[in-house]
Amino acid sequence: MADEERRATDAEIREAVEMLLEARYPIALTGAGMSVESGIPPFRGPGGLWTKYGEPPMNGFQIFLQDPKKAWEERLSRRNDELYRPLVVAKPNAGHHALVDLEKLGILRFLITQNIDDLHRQAGQRSLAEIHGNWTLIRCLDCVRRVPSDAVNLEVLPPECPECGGMLKSDTVSFGEPIPIDVLNECAKHAAKSDLVIVAGTSATVYPAAGFAIEVKQRGGALIEVNLYESEISRICDISLRGPSAEILPRLVSAVSAARKEKLS
Repeated sequence: MADEERRATDAEIREAVEMLLEARYPIALTGAGMSVESGIPPFRGPGGLWTKYGEPPMNGFQIFLQDPKKAWEERLSRRNDELYRPLVVAKPNAGHHALVDLEKLGILRFLITQNIDDLHRQAGQRSLAEIHGNWTLIRCLDCVRRVPSDAVNLEVLPPECPECGGMLKSDTVSFGEPIPIDVLNECAKHAAKSDLVIVAGTSATVYPAAGFAIEVKQRGGALIEVNLYESEISRICDISLRGPSAEILPRLVSAVSAARKEKLS
């Protein structure tokens, strides 16, 4: 059977559940695979936006700073393009809701996502860091205050922060732009406590996000991978659950609930 057709067995799910229930502070790291399952095209690979149209410049943040007004005008002109249209209509899938369920059960303590799509928030995730930003938010480059896009007056470009007068930019992190320090600190704080990471829909190769999962593993913690395919991180994972996150994560939640009931009976 081809790798992409294989699905995690019930025995593998039970093994992952045992690891979760034994862990002191499980966190999760999610990536583009979860977005794809909600209809958002990937950037790389077959059908990827960058594959079709070319990668954006690696100095995108520096280009923004050179001419913020022009950068804002270009961003606003693309509001109906092939990237933004799917973001507008996408809804959280069963995988997003399963991670919320794990949080409500007191299992999942924190979630780091590399996705900008707002879907974890829409699903109801509370303890969350969007390390690459959120496309629905605008961020001040000085005070790091974030506000919804529709709350910002765009009659004068670039817009100014109503709190400190600093320049406003989309919250999504551009190439060449440092990860906002408040998000980095939050990720580092929870990763330092963690002894298990669920790595879902990502090969965990993009840093600094990947570094938090690797750090937990290097300290002796466990990694549970949820992915359609074998990835670069599979070789160091304690268990790899093959299949779509929208299928595997709900199975994991059901098995956690069943295991808890069994212990109480």
